[in-house]
Amino acid sequence: MATSSIFENLEITDPKEVEAFADALEISSGGSKRMHAPSGIPLVTDIREIQKFMTAEKISK
Repeated sequence: MATSSIFENLEITDPKEVEAFADALEISSGGSKRMHAPSGIPLVTDIREIQKFMTAEKISK
């Protein structure tokens, strides 16, 4: 089961690792941040265009 690992006990004894783990938990609790497309790369939001892209055959170079 994929979720079984979240029920495992975690033991960290190194103070630096404890601090790093606490920092990681704090960062992850901030919620996901949306990434913006870099300028010059258009953001595709039309469902038909996305479907066309996802079903296109791969072009090998």
